[in-house]
Amino acid sequence: MSRFDFDWVDAFSDRAFGGNGCAVVHGGADLPEAVCTAYVRETSLVECTFTGPSDVADIQVRYFLASREIPFAGHPTIATVAAMRDRGLIDGTQLVLETGAGLVQVTLDGDLIEMTQIAPEFGPTVDPALVAAAVSLPVDAIVGQPQKVSTGLPFCITVLKDHTALTAAQLDLKALAKVGQVLGANGIDMMEPFLVVLQGATPVGDTYARLLLAPPSPPEDPFTGSATGAMGAYLWRHGMMNKDTFIAEQGHGMGRPGQAQVTRVGPAEAMTGIRVAGKGFVLMRGTVDLPEVP
Repeated sequence: MSRFDFDWVDAFSDRAFGGNGCAVVHGGADLPEAVCTAYVRETSLVECTFTGPSDVADIQVRYFLASREIPFAGHPTIATVAAMRDRGLIDGTQLVLETGAGLVQVTLDGDLIEMTQIAPEFGPTVDPALVAAAVSLPVDAIVGQPQKVSTGLPFCITVLKDHTALTAAQLDLKALAKVGQVLGANGIDMMEPFLVVLQGATPVGDTYARLLLAPPSPPEDPFTGSATGAMGAYLWRHGMMNKDTFIAEQGHGMGRPGQAQVTRVGPAEAMTGIRVAGKGFVLMRGTVDLPEVP
């Protein structure tokens, strides 16, 4: 059994109980996957991170769901950097993270933490009828063609016509499995459609999104930074966003409002990255005793 410092951070929020929570376990990157996933289940959070030394960056960050390790995630990146800053572990305004998706550049500008996600990869499109069935909506609620997009982690980006459709969406696991088959997912893990409308939850926002999750994760993600980057890339590629920088909102319907600033790097037809920026509020600080074997 080893003792680790940890911080519980509400990411994409500047206040307690907003945005998306993430527990950051400092120095725990060498722990086995079974221990890390068990810790995520213990917290009932969607994701947690475990940090450690890196030979190629300032720090290594590993990302875990309740079910498995994933290469990258957005809100845990914001949470990790916010926790490190709060503990005085960051010198300066630039930081490079070693992740499973490659090196991630981070810039600190006051309270704002900006990560540069990798150049978007555009995968196959999906029949809107399949996606509509997966989220229990009529097919005419979907605008355009849903598509697999990744800026470090793949999502099925799906634009809906209005807030009414967004609010009504419910996950159908059997229908979701068919979407996952089209997109080459491992079962249904991490291929839930990222649902977005082109109107904010507040007057400040340009987009408002939801991500409904399959078990063993909680039923909905309050704010999804990796999907927000992929969503921005989709909107720019398909001519649905005329701003170079926009405000993305998520979590308001859950009582956990979150907000991010999304910026395109390069022209819409040849993006070299997507910048996603947000704040992080350190809610809890403490220690945790974790076994070194499952």
